[in-house]
Amino acid sequence: MPMSAAEIEHAILTALPGATVELTDLAGDDDHWAAKVTAPQFAGISRVAQHKLVYAAFGGRMGGELHALQVTTVVPT
Repeated sequence: MPMSAAEIEHAILTALPGATVELTDLAGDDDHWAAKVTAPQFAGISRVAQHKLVYAAFGGRMGGELHALQVTTVVPT
């Protein structure tokens, strides 16, 4: 069963307190998501490291329960 938007947002916010998350269901199937994550934890680290922080929020659920997640990261100004 795919992860709901609420579950995705909760996982990210738990891993990155103070973040904001904007989700878009890319295919209308609750299985292919785009997430724009703005988080203070991203300051001073590479884009790759930022994405790894987001993906780490899902543990072993990436590729299974959460099939696809397109990530855009933003450092708050």
